[in-house]
Amino acid sequence: MNTKYIDYPASEIKAKLQQCLDYEAKYGEIPQVTAVKKWCQSYEYRKNEWQWRQNVAKSINFNTNYTKPYYNE
Repeated sequence: MNTKYIDYPASEIKAKLQQCLDYEAKYGEIPQVTAVKKWCQSYEYRKNEWQWRQNVAKSINFNTNYTKPYYNE
């Protein structure tokens, strides 16, 4: 697992942003597309989102049965 953030290639980000703009032009604005546009336009947003995903993955305890009503039993 990478411990250092590596940004996506600019061409991929630009293509994703164009998809969002095309979608909004055709169907209108929705929160999901607004979030992806923000992701495309901000390096810090992408980095923070990556850090959040890494921390979620670290928080998973593989020896815990999460289907039980009380995890500590």
